[in-house]
Amino acid sequence: MQCVAAETLELEPDMPELARTVRVYLHRAVEAIAQAGVKQFLDIGAGIPTVGAVHEVARAVHPDAAVVYVDHDPIAVAHSQALLRDDPYASAVRGDLREPENILADEQVRAALDFRQPIGLLLCGVLHFVADDYDPAGIVATLGSALAPGSFLAVQHATNDAQPAETVEMLRMWNANSPEPMYWRSRGQIVELFGGFELLEPGVVFLPMWRPGQRERVEEHPERFASYAALGRKVGGGG
Repeated sequence: MQCVAAETLELEPDMPELARTVRVYLHRAVEAIAQAGVKQFLDIGAGIPTVGAVHEVARAVHPDAAVVYVDHDPIAVAHSQALLRDDPYASAVRGDLREPENILADEQVRAALDFRQPIGLLLCGVLHFVADDYDPAGIVATLGSALAPGSFLAVQHATNDAQPAETVEMLRMWNANSPEPMYWRSRGQIVELFGGFELLEPGVVFLPMWRPGQRERVEEHPERFASYAALGRKVGGGG
């Protein structure tokens, strides 16, 4: 995998900056959700919560914010549990986004989060690892149906919209060599993920264009990160 990563970086040198830009988006989305009054978060595909993790960002607004991190990698979950062992309001559980009912039924998830109150559902950098056969829109709908009105959905998703041949080749190479292939989707497909949610400004946009800071340079080519981002709010329906 190190060889694949090296070749991928050679074809797509923006990868390290992409990771930073994804993190910036996640921070801004969490801040927006917290500032709307939401005090609990479900972060699926979270990896390991290091410096600047969701619970730290949320607690800058709500010191008692609760966060559950979910990941399918047992090693990532074990490391996360060790990091969070002294935190009464943050926890990590093992779960697979392709099995949303199991995540929703998990005892630790249910103990940590009150599904009668709004929740910030974070799906950052994870849906593009879900094959069409698993019905990603259906997965999001299952998760969304369990959330109370006033909940939020944050999505960052890879796309091949407006991508050059080099980037398409990078994806082909990755999928040919990786045990976790990626399924890049169009803007229209990503909009469909927000069924039941009202998209907030600026809608589904290329990653760097999601609410850039006032002092940031406006991206001349925001499509270069091959990624969309968006935030939606659940406005009706039952929890």
